[in-house]
Amino acid sequence: MNRLGRDFFARPALIVARELLGTRLVRLEHGQRLAGLIVETEAYSGETDLGCHCRAGRTPRTSVMYGPPGHAYVYFTYGMHWCLNFVVEAQGFPAAVLIRAIEPVEGLDRIAARRAGVVQKRWTDGPAKLTRALNIDRAFNGADVCASEATLFCEPGSVVPDAQIICSARVGLNNVPEPWRSLPWRFQTAPGWLNATNPQAMG
Repeated sequence: MNRLGRDFFARPALIVARELLGTRLVRLEHGQRLAGLIVETEAYSGETDLGCHCRAGRTPRTSVMYGPPGHAYVYFTYGMHWCLNFVVEAQGFPAAVLIRAIEPVEGLDRIAARRAGVVQKRWTDGPAKLTRALNIDRAFNGADVCASEATLFCEPGSVVPDAQIICSARVGLNNVPEPWRSLPWRFQTAPGWLNATNPQAMG
């Protein structure tokens, strides 16, 4: 199967975060594919990164981040939202990439039902929105997204040129000191990128 493998994730968080842009996030649900092109990510790397959950060391919550790359790290936040990350770098070194937004391309009927009352451009433009749309929750925490039987995984998509990528500070780190608060570790595709890219990406 044409899926991103372990070697893809076993690289520095900044590289994986950038190269995940344009790839296809797929959730298999009762035989149906729900999928979207990844258009926004954030990198978190190591215990010295004070924006990272592992800044306090290994805990039951963050233990997945210390495990093998290519696994899902799904955490609960604000008492109501799930957020999806992929563990990256080497086993034993805590690092992950947060998936902040996708552009839905498959399973739109089911996604629309879950996002009823929300305009389409806002269905999955945030980390909690996309997990709701794809029905991703705690059950996926620790899931091996590289396994052949995985129901959550990534597929190659369209390469996003550097000119179409925007780098900026990560979101929600208001209480984190500098320089971590302002590190440009958030990666987004430029507005209009999807319309200008290979039309096969929408297939």
